[in-house]
Amino acid sequence: MEEMLIFGHKSPDTDTICSSIVMSDFQKKLGKKVKPVRLGEINKETKFALNYFGFDAPELINSVSEGQEVILVDHNEFSQSVDGIENAKIRMVVDHHRVCDFNTAEPLYYRAEPVGCTNTILLKMYKENGFEIDKKLAGLMLSAIISDTLLLKSPTKTDEDEKAVKELAKIADVDYMSYGLEMLKAGTDLSDYTAEELIALDCKKCELKDKKAKVAQVNTADIPEMMKRKAEFEKAIKKDIEDNDLDLFVFAITDIINSNSQAIVLGKETQIFEKGFNKTLEDNTAFLPGVVSRKKQILPVLQENA
Repeated sequence: MEEMLIFGHKSPDTDTICSSIVMSDFQKKLGKKVKPVRLGEINKETKFALNYFGFDAPELINSVSEGQEVILVDHNEFSQSVDGIENAKIRMVVDHHRVCDFNTAEPLYYRAEPVGCTNTILLKMYKENGFEIDKKLAGLMLSAIISDTLLLKSPTKTDEDEKAVKELAKIADVDYMSYGLEMLKAGTDLSDYTAEELIALDCKKCELKDKKAKVAQVNTADIPEMMKRKAEFEKAIKKDIEDNDLDLFVFAITDIINSNSQAIVLGKETQIFEKGFNKTLEDNTAFLPGVVSRKKQILPVLQENA
């Protein structure tokens, strides 16, 4: 029997990678033949978590064949998924995002909950099935929730996420505050990335009515240091806009310490951003105090004002 592939979205973040590994463990406990894979390069934050808890990175794939059985985690939009997803057999989705651009030819198990992280849902699934979570796996799940909620400081954080963090930290036997800060800081070392790599590191496509847009985000502990590379970023963004016929590109540089973002905004539809945030771009940039979440604080604003 062919292995069922489990993967998250392109430009994978910590939740996507950890969810693939955790869901694979869950399915194997059910007796299924599965394999976790990834759709892009792994960032430094995720590498830190994998190394800390002793896991290898999933295998990289670029496409799936027709009829391939798959499980989607941490996403459902086909535009964010693997090439060939339209012809795959989607057996399950576990996600915490909006449902969009999604249809299947056959029934499936679909679970989506309004929480801050996919691994919060996966924890509930383990408990519902009476499955034990070992120390290392708990560490991965903890890492994912810390990442997606910025150590419980993001507006995407729910009470369920906070309870999950405390429960998983106990199993993993780590101080989640000190470990979480160490992990997040590991992800802010961006010095050896090119500008092209940074704008693609955590980037999601989105449709704003009839407009095509991308919203990318990187975490840092020093926005002014990152802004020294502004000219590089603008050059890379302009090329991406041209190559992909985009109307808008928003690049959010997020300070994980002070919970603010500096946005670099380019494209022929920048008024969508200006109207939504009530900001006038100065030299293609705007400071967004208190904005740290793309899902709750950036994307909805752009969608409402397109």
